[in-house]
Amino acid sequence: MFGVELSMIWAVLIALAVFLYVALDGFDLGVGILFPFAKDSRERDHMQAAIAPVWDGNETWLVLGGGGLFAAFPKAYAALMPALYMPITLMLLALIFRGVAFEFRHHGRKTGKKWWTVAFSGGSIAAAASQGLVLGGFIQGVNVVDGGFVGGPLDWLTPFSLLVAASLVAGYALLGAAWLVFKTEGELFERARSWVKRLAILSALGMAGVSLATLSVDPRVTERWGITMTSIDWPTFAALAPLPIVAGALVFLLWRDADLRRHSQPYLYSVALFLVGYVGLAVSLWPYIVPFQMTPAEAAAADNALALMLWGAIPMLPVILGYTAYVYWLFRAKVTDEAAYH
Repeated sequence: MFGVELSMIWAVLIALAVFLYVALDGFDLGVGILFPFAKDSRERDHMQAAIAPVWDGNETWLVLGGGGLFAAFPKAYAALMPALYMPITLMLLALIFRGVAFEFRHHGRKTGKKWWTVAFSGGSIAAAASQGLVLGGFIQGVNVVDGGFVGGPLDWLTPFSLLVAASLVAGYALLGAAWLVFKTEGELFERARSWVKRLAILSALGMAGVSLATLSVDPRVTERWGITMTSIDWPTFAALAPLPIVAGALVFLLWRDADLRRHSQPYLYSVALFLVGYVGLAVSLWPYIVPFQMTPAEAAAADNALALMLWGAIPMLPVILGYTAYVYWLFRAKVTDEAAYH
């Protein structure tokens, strides 16, 4: 029983790390996705300055999520990685490429700056799309026999995973636009407001499409929502029905607060919208850490290894969270011309 409890603790910690990565690194990827829609190079400088103090630290949570999966759930890692090698490799290359482009663009001139602008935006779009392909491939499940992947190298490439990728790109763009509303002023602030309103609708449509498509992935998903081929379990369905209702309310609040020129609320509502989708995904896939193949208890490392790692994580997580919060508080002010060009 103790081993099961430890595996669940680690499953929650990894899920938390992944969500924090999406909520934080999602907005700086979103800013890169929105680069092509900026008016000019000066406006892109302001967009870059809005994420400059925090963008690299945001990726800490991706390292923690991936490293935690490898250490705490080696069987899940061994099953998922071969199935998703190609999109994961593309994601890592895109993240490296956009990181280099971010630094070089700041120092580039004329043609060089234009090239690094394209590279930063392209890397952001590719990284976001790759993460969507990974998520889509994960949700639809992988072919596992005796703990090992037995499928093909392109099993992840399906219409479902492409839908998830497109929806995630739109969602990250929404986070980026909402962050720009929070961090900028003047003409860029007004432009970001209009982006938020459009992307809120686009993200809602994407979330609805992915949610409906997920119901067809496996009969166990529909059963989790209280739906079968012949009947509906109304108590279960009613208990989960608030999730899409809350998502719809958040989209309305996003639109309204962007229209009212509010600054911090659009970003908070965008994160809340992602949280609703995240909870809905957890409901659909529970209790599997490798969908429809392995539970956390089945995929976990030995009890003593989980306990040892937990003793290391307990003091470190508050330190990381505290430092992250301090950095965001320190750079909470709006972006100015001085910050954008120095």
